[in-house]
Amino acid sequence: MATSESRRTELLRGVLDLCLLAVMEEGPAYGYEMTKRLRARGLSIVSEGSVYPLLGRMEREGLVDTYRAPSNGGPPRKYYRPSREGRRTLSAGIAEWRAARDAVDAVLGPVEVEVVQ
Repeated sequence: MATSESRRTELLRGVLDLCLLAVMEEGPAYGYEMTKRLRARGLSIVSEGSVYPLLGRMEREGLVDTYRAPSNGGPPRKYYRPSREGRRTLSAGIAEWRAARDAVDAVLGPVEVEVVQ
């Protein structure tokens, strides 16, 4: 049986792109900033190491627009924001997520499990 953390990781893997698009909707952000936004909402298992490859894929797929801006004392930062296609993807993804969540809730909701020690 999968551990609780590995189960959360697997569930998140399928919707992390949607979560990134959602936090970008608040305003353009660079990778680490998006990680902080996700953590502030309870997704503390998301690391920069998982965010940057996904952002690269999303850029190649046309889901995000990017630009570079100076940073304080370092190289310019690459900022991401949802493209028009990214916004369409986010909207459709939210509907798909809610339908899947509702279906799983319909199956798991009525179950009462006694904790065995």
